[in-house]
Amino acid sequence: MITAERKPFEEIKEYVRDYKNIMVLGCGTCVAVCQAGGEKEAEILASELRLTFGSQGKRVEVNEETVVRQCDDEFMADPAFLEKVKEADVIISIACGVGVQHACNFLNRAIEGKPIRVVPGLNTTFMGANIDLGLWEERCLGCGDCVLERTGGICPITRCAKSLLNGPCGGSSGGKCELSTDIDCAWHLIIERLETLGELERIRPVEMYRDWRPSHSGGPRKILREDLRL
Repeated sequence: MITAERKPFEEIKEYVRDYKNIMVLGCGTCVAVCQAGGEKEAEILASELRLTFGSQGKRVEVNEETVVRQCDDEFMADPAFLEKVKEADVIISIACGVGVQHACNFLNRAIEGKPIRVVPGLNTTFMGANIDLGLWEERCLGCGDCVLERTGGICPITRCAKSLLNGPCGGSSGGKCELSTDIDCAWHLIIERLETLGELERIRPVEMYRDWRPSHSGGPRKILREDLRL
């Protein structure tokens, strides 16, 4: 799940202080699950803006809308929604960074004759797992060459501070990372997991190097499924 948190209110307010008609646009998937950008959060942010600008004597119209996914044309193309977009001077997207970019690109293609300004309301952080109420931890960097079969389902690229393919390093102590005693050593976890599975031999071969070409180091990536294309 992509995880994000809301930008400071003062920062968001500064983005839109010169506009008269503001739309807060929520997204109903990942950011809704992590309670940062769903329908409820769109309503809260819109209310905050109304109260703040109202207390300053500014005549500002603030409306909120939520679509299922801002990263998908299918859910952005609703005619009724597009009519509401035409009335807005600026849109605060509280989707992840992907949703913000896609919303901006799609709306500027779909609505002719009026440039659509879209600004972010969240800081997108990582792909993570929900560990506890209000707690998410990073689990995947999207490196493009998954090694979880070899490491017992624990990612050394993400969870090791040095992204080591052969570990643990000399800084590991007592099962903790040298960065902090609050951080588990990923390779300690990997070895424990593989021992439990009776598969420790999986990490005995030394990985001499890693092919980083599938990762973001090669520039923006695409996935093409010819079997799904019409």
